Amino acid sequence: MAYVKALHIIFVVTWFAGLFYIVRLFVYAAEANAADEPDRSILTKQFALMQRRLWYGITWPSAVLTFIFGHWVLLGGAWKHMLFQGFDWLTIKYILVWGLLLYHLWCHRTFTQQQRGVFNHSSNQLRIWNEGATLFLIAIVFLVVVKNSLSLIYGVGGLLLIGALLMLAIYTYKKLRSQ
Repeated sequence: MAYVKALHIIFVVTWFAGLFYIVRLFVYAAEANAADEPDRSILTKQFALMQRRLWYGITWPSAVLTFIFGHWVLLGGAWKHMLFQGFDWLTIKYILVWGLLLYHLWCHRTFTQQQRGVFNHSSNQLRIWNEGATLFLIAIVFLVVVKNSLSLIYGVGGLLLIGALLMLAIYTYKKLRSQ
């Protein structure tokens, strides 16, 4: 079972790497789409290629393998813990992981739109959205390491603080960039 857990963790890491980078590529593609020709055509074509390679070569396979190995760990005995312990840290982790899957699916929708040349979000909106994976990562890791539902209160407070600091950093970056 240790090998299965190790594989689960490896694919969680690569899934997050893909989620972090794909939204950065969304930002760059949105900025390229606002550029003048010929830069617009050259850059949007290149970013579309980079997005496809990342999304289908790393991010989707990693997400699928994360779920396969994660459920394998559950079948290996963790499900008994969830069943007999009730609503605890593992249940909350499971809920957060499904929230992360929804984030992934939103990224997929944005990916397919940008692949068709549709840019519904500004680069600033995407910069804010880019922090979503960070918040999920922090929440899940702290929950898994601390393994205490009561710590969730501190975790939520910390997430709100980190979220506020990230928003402040994005706002500051935008101000500095416009000068």
